[in-house]
Amino acid sequence: MVNAVLIGLHVVVSLTLVLLILIHAGRGGGLSDMFGGAMGGSSAGATVVERNLDRLTVIVALIFGVATILLSLRLKT
Repeated sequence: MVNAVLIGLHVVVSLTLVLLILIHAGRGGGLSDMFGGAMGGSSAGATVVERNLDRLTVIVALIFGVATILLSLRLKT
């Protein structure tokens, strides 16, 4: 039961992390431009949307890491 929950959490977090990474702007802008990321131009620096996207990506990446470790410890036995 616990393994199934951890595997489900791991799959959801993995897909979320992929989506968040794809939303990030590349060198010439990216999908985050659709959400107001390019309003100030390329030399304006990080906008509030980009900073929040960065924070959310880091949080999801940390959850992914913890879920991976917990899953590996559970399936080890």
